[in-house]
Amino acid sequence: MWRPEALVRRFASAEVMSFLTVGGLGYVVDVGAFNVLRSTPGLATADPSFARILAVGLAMVVTYLGNRLVTWRGRSRGDRRREIRLFVAFNMVGLALSLVTLVISHDLLGLTSRLADNISANVIGLALGTLFRYWSYRRFVFAARAPVSPPMAPVTPPDQRPSELTPAA
Repeated sequence: MWRPEALVRRFASAEVMSFLTVGGLGYVVDVGAFNVLRSTPGLATADPSFARILAVGLAMVVTYLGNRLVTWRGRSRGDRRREIRLFVAFNMVGLALSLVTLVISHDLLGLTSRLADNISANVIGLALGTLFRYWSYRRFVFAARAPVSPPMAPVTPPDQRPSELTPAA
């Protein structure tokens, strides 16, 4: 049965709040870096996508470190390269979700105002991307390793077990 209070408790957990805080910091770094880079003499006249790529890269470093060192600090630290590759790949999927919502709104539905673009990409797309990132980071990137069970003792067939009724020789 669906219980709203259980849903609220789940989404108000320390893990979720930490994830959202790290993501918020990453968002501030992303927007701030983009605007600073767009103001620098070298990039001010260049294609804005260069500044966008650098800003997203910087924000990904901040969010990776924040999630690794804060949100999921107690989780296994397996193969770091694999963890980073998955982190980048899932970030790209989250970015794609934001782009898909923008394309649907702007190109398919014809909602072309700046407000509509911001709502579709930075509200709906960001929300979908955030939900996806939380799930994928928790499940795959910073996943807890399954506990290793001790090796089982060999099983002796019943006809070869010593019997208490059999006298010792």
